[in-house]
Amino acid sequence: MGLSARRIENGGLVLFVVLVTLFLGAIVSSFAVALLWSVLAAILFQPLYRRLRARFPNRANLAALLTLLIITVAVVIPTLIVGTMVVDQASGVYTKVRSGQINFAAYFQQVHDALPVKLQQLADRAGLDSFERTQAQISNAIGSRVSMIASRALSIGADAFAAVIAFGVGLYVTFFLLRDGDRLGPAVCRALPLDHDVTRRLVHRFISVMRATIKGSVIVGLVQGALGAITFWLVGLPAAMLWGLLMAVASLLPAIGPAIIWVPVAIYLLATSAVWQAVVVIVSGALVIGSTDNVLRPILVGRDTGIPDWVVLVTTLGGIELLGLSGIVVGPVVAALFITAWQIMTEQRERGGGGDHDRAASPAPGHDASVPTP
Repeated sequence: MGLSARRIENGGLVLFVVLVTLFLGAIVSSFAVALLWSVLAAILFQPLYRRLRARFPNRANLAALLTLLIITVAVVIPTLIVGTMVVDQASGVYTKVRSGQINFAAYFQQVHDALPVKLQQLADRAGLDSFERTQAQISNAIGSRVSMIASRALSIGADAFAAVIAFGVGLYVTFFLLRDGDRLGPAVCRALPLDHDVTRRLVHRFISVMRATIKGSVIVGLVQGALGAITFWLVGLPAAMLWGLLMAVASLLPAIGPAIIWVPVAIYLLATSAVWQAVVVIVSGALVIGSTDNVLRPILVGRDTGIPDWVVLVTTLGGIELLGLSGIVVGPVVAALFITAWQIMTEQRERGGGGDHDRAASPAPGHDASVPTP
């Protein structure tokens, strides 16, 4: 067989693989989120599965089932309970905004009137002297956002059946990824059209950043949100669980974090003469909630992921905008793979891609020499 004929056959095979892969992706696209979280759960809980497997050496199915049971009890059920409470509180806020019981314009007026005279003058010179227009804009902007969130929460029931199906598919796939991950991971790595060392480095980067994102950002955010909800409940603020959820989301923002929520709340409490409540919010926000990140993140993550804070901020927000909740993990992971891929390509180009190719593609110091498995 001639060289040209072999090239045509190889090109046809590549084209066939690409088309079949795209077609398969279109078929399973409705379960993309469930499959993504199945992969993440399998990677994150693989150490637990291996411990159970060591305890039951000849019963891989039992070890995988016990791991799924622990995931369900420790993660899924608490998430459903908290989600139900947040939806209920969001619905109550939506109803009060519609009925006028919650008037953001009036709250803005109270804060303005409580400001010192000089600050009021500065606000007036900044164009905030026309309070009717300013209050209407603030009320409409914030009220519409709350209404949108609550209306989306209320529409979850319409898609309940699809959510149950996706959840079942996710658990089913997670079972097999846990049980067969030691074989599937290396098989996928061998099938990728990349150099073995490059594949090892990219996979290692994917797993390390994914674990760091979930352990660092998600868990720290949940802890900060829970502390914020408890603080707001103690001072008697309505919808404390909803405020806590907003603080958990805000904790993903580097430098600012939950302060973007509790600082305005403290200012409002001071403006309305709720002094001790404001003091509690300030102390809790500055000392307890604010220090949580510095204490927990080094313990959970263990080492720096090597991604600049501004990249984490942009990719997290962009990921949430594109993929919803999954973007919290997908955004930083894609950024890490992007940076690593460009680093590898730069190293190979600088070394000429010749005899030093293996050295260029070798993992960074401290990386495992073996191909990581989910």
